[in-house]
Amino acid sequence: MSDHLLTLEGVHTHIGAYHILHGVDLAVPRGQLTLLLGRNGVGKTTTLRTIMGLWLASQGRITFAGQDITAMPTPSIAALDIAYVPENMGIFADLTVKENMLLAARQARRACEIDEARLQWIFQLFPAVEKFWNHPAGKLSGGQKQMLAVSRAIVEPRRLLIVDEPSKGLAPVMVDNMIAAFQQLKGSGVTLLLVEQNLNFAQRLGDSVAVMDNGRVVYAGSMQALASDEELQQSLLGLAL
Repeated sequence: MSDHLLTLEGVHTHIGAYHILHGVDLAVPRGQLTLLLGRNGVGKTTTLRTIMGLWLASQGRITFAGQDITAMPTPSIAALDIAYVPENMGIFADLTVKENMLLAARQARRACEIDEARLQWIFQLFPAVEKFWNHPAGKLSGGQKQMLAVSRAIVEPRRLLIVDEPSKGLAPVMVDNMIAAFQQLKGSGVTLLLVEQNLNFAQRLGDSVAVMDNGRVVYAGSMQALASDEELQQSLLGLAL
């Protein structure tokens, strides 16, 4: 069995007349947390959306657990136990926290049918989800909405969790909570792929890293190697960790 759960080989993506991805090669090791870094506008979010089939690759190949998913529709990709948390979180503001969670729990028709042990684990990861269980999701703070978005994504077991900028807008204490939650998720066997701009967050959490520029991956290696080389950081990201 390959050590890589997800691979992209020479992936190109066009959005209308715009050529966004120019041959992305990316390997996401099984059971690790991989970070996708890079300046704004280099194609990170497009890469995630292409993996999920929200935008179709115009060239190249995407493989998950040995299966070609390049041309699969998004629902079929999600059914492979892949969860995606977009940058805008996708929260249903007029529904309660409980109703948001129930929508994501495909095996449950009522909240009482959600796996109780898993729900308690989520409450331990994100206490605000339990505290505001019956509150409208739109009334939550930005950090609480982010926690709800991740909770929805893991309300059922997942093999791969993809999250776009999980620390965006979070207070430092919530960043620490999010890091602890992702560490627990990784410890439970979930493979994670995160896009992140907070380099301190990335350094504390990442196992492997890929850096994008101009629609391509221009560097791939261990987070430790990147974090220990300030010259490489400057050349790839324009700043030091």
